[in-house]
Amino acid sequence: MFRKLTSWIMLGMVLGCLAGAAIHALAPSREVLEAAVGGLSVVTDIFLRLIKMIIAPLVLSTLIVGISQLGGGADIGRIGVKTLGWFLTATMCSLLIGAAMANLLQIGSQITLPLPDAATAEMADSTLSLRTFITHLVPASPVDAMARNEILQIVVFSVFAGVAVAALGERISIVRTILVEIAEIMLRITSYVMMLSPIAVFAAIAATIAAHGLGILVTYAAFVGGFYLSLSLVWVLIVGAGFAIVGPAIVRLLGRIRAPMLLAFSTASSEAAYPRTLHALETFGIPNRIASFVLPLGYSLNLDGTAMYTTFAVLFIAQCYGIQLSVTDQALLLLLLMVTSKGLAGVPRGSLVVIASALTVFDIPVAGMLLILGVDHFLDMGRSATNVVGNSVAAAVIARWEGDEVLGETASEPVDPEVLIEALGAPETQRPLR
Repeated sequence: MFRKLTSWIMLGMVLGCLAGAAIHALAPSREVLEAAVGGLSVVTDIFLRLIKMIIAPLVLSTLIVGISQLGGGADIGRIGVKTLGWFLTATMCSLLIGAAMANLLQIGSQITLPLPDAATAEMADSTLSLRTFITHLVPASPVDAMARNEILQIVVFSVFAGVAVAALGERISIVRTILVEIAEIMLRITSYVMMLSPIAVFAAIAATIAAHGLGILVTYAAFVGGFYLSLSLVWVLIVGAGFAIVGPAIVRLLGRIRAPMLLAFSTASSEAAYPRTLHALETFGIPNRIASFVLPLGYSLNLDGTAMYTTFAVLFIAQCYGIQLSVTDQALLLLLLMVTSKGLAGVPRGSLVVIASALTVFDIPVAGMLLILGVDHFLDMGRSATNVVGNSVAAAVIARWEGDEVLGETASEPVDPEVLIEALGAPETQRPLR
C-alpha cells in the first residue's frame, strides 16, 4: 500500500510539473491563466480542508489513549523532559546551520533580486513574543482549540485528560474504549482521504508552476539552491544523530516515511502528512504511547526545516541591504528565533511572521520580505518535508531511550489500520508493535 501510494504521488508530481509548465506557456491571457490556477487550487484546498477535518479528533483520541498507557506521572514527566530536550537541541542546531550557511555563502551580497509582484498583505498580521506564546499554550476552551486546529493547545488538554484517564483506571474503562473507537473511525476516514493525495499533489504542483512558471526557480536559483544545500545539512545532522542512537534501523524508518515526506513536500504542508506519518511510525515499531505523544508535540515545537530557514532568510535579507550583523547581534538573533519559532503552530505563513518580527527587532527593512515572498512556496515544500523527517526521527530516538530495542523489524508491509487500533486497546504484553 505504501509503495503504491508513493508511486502515485511521484507520478502526480511529475505530471503536475508538466501540466503547470504547459498551462503557463499556452494560456492565451492572464485571465485564463488565473482561472486555470484557481481551478487547480480548489482541488488542493479541498484536500487540505479534509486533512484539517480529521487532525483534531485524531490527535485528541490517540494522544489521550497513548498518555493513559504511559503509566504514572513520573513516566509522563520523564518522557516529556526527554522529548523537549531533544526538540530544543534540534532547533538550536538547525538555527546554527542556517546562520553558518548564510554567512558562508553570502548570497544576498552577491546577487540583486527583483521584487516579485506581491504585497506584504499576504503575511499574517501577527506579533510573536514569549508572553504571547506561553499564554497561547493553554486553551480557553478545548472545543475552541479543536475548532481552530490549535495542535499545541489540543496537546495540553490531552495531557491533562490522559493523566486523568490513567489515574481513574478501570473505573472509566468505557471512556477509554470510546476513545479507541474514535481513533479507529478517524484512521478509517484517513485512509479514504489519503486515496485523494496523488490528485491533490498533481493539482498543487500544477497550480504553483502555472502561476509562476519554471523561470522563477532560475531567477532565484542562488537563493533556492543555497537554501536546499543548507537543508541537506539539517537532514544529515538529524539522520546522523538518529543513526548514532537508534542504529541502522533509522534507514528503514526513512523508507517507512517516504510517502508522508513526498506528501508534505508536494503540498507544502506538514499537517497534510500527519495521519500517514503517525501510521508509518507505528508500523515501524514505535509504540503508540510514544508516537502519539511525540508527534503532535513535535508539530508545534520541533520544526527543524522552518527553524533553519528563519535564520537563513533574515541574514540573506540583511545582506541584500548591505547590513552586516555582528557576532553578538547574530547570537541575539538565534535566541530570538529560538523563542518565536515555537509559536509558529496555527499561524498562517508562520515562518514569514517570525522573519518579519526579527527584521523589525534588528532594524532591517521589512520590505525585504518581498525578496523571498515569490519563492516562499517552493521553500516551504522542503521545510515541510524536513519537519516530517525531524519529528519521525525524534519519535524513534525517544522510543529507543525508553528501552524499545526492536525498531524497524516489523513486517515489510505495513499492518492494517484495524490491527493498529486493536493494539491500542490491547494490554502491553499483547501489542504486536513492540
